[in-house]
Amino acid sequence: MIIKVCGMREAENICAVDQLRVDWMGFIFYPGSSRFVKEVPSYLPRKAKRVGVFVNEEPSVIFERARQFGLDMIQLHGNESPSLCQALFDNNLEVIKAFSIEPGKPFPKEMVERYEGYCDYFLFDTQTVLHGGSGRKFDWQVLADYKGETPFLLSGGISPEDGEAIKAFTHSRWKGVDLNSRFESSPAIKDVSLLEEFIKNIRQV
Repeated sequence: MIIKVCGMREAENICAVDQLRVDWMGFIFYPGSSRFVKEVPSYLPRKAKRVGVFVNEEPSVIFERARQFGLDMIQLHGNESPSLCQALFDNNLEVIKAFSIEPGKPFPKEMVERYEGYCDYFLFDTQTVLHGGSGRKFDWQVLADYKGETPFLLSGGISPEDGEAIKAFTHSRWKGVDLNSRFESSPAIKDVSLLEEFIKNIRQV
């Protein structure tokens, strides 16, 4: 199972989470986020893949941040086109496209289908006026309507109490989880002991 911890910013916290052997670590480059990364921290993950999270950003800025931070992957959280996904892929960057699932609404099948073949992974998150770290969960059962080929991560309000639900969840294309605000002591600061206990639990799958 892939474990991605997103919304990282402070060097000491990044280093501590990196020791937990998480697979991916996310850095948010959206200025409207309370987890916005303004400058390169003195420590960047050496074990986890580095994921840059962007929202409707100019391609030139994405490529510059990828260079500055040594990003391995780009996560797109806005209305970015399939052609941008292809351009990133052509520049040796793995691509994650995030889709918002609105609670109480059906799975956005037609929108997701447009990106098949252009992304390495999808990420299904909860619809919110903000981008990332809403702390809200959607009904995972709607993902039964996802019939695509692209592997995906679960996101949106996953909390320390969700370990058993995650271990019980099944889907042929599900590959991992994205953890953020429900594991924080304050925005961008993860509770390392809470993460460690949770990760040990779900890795028993």
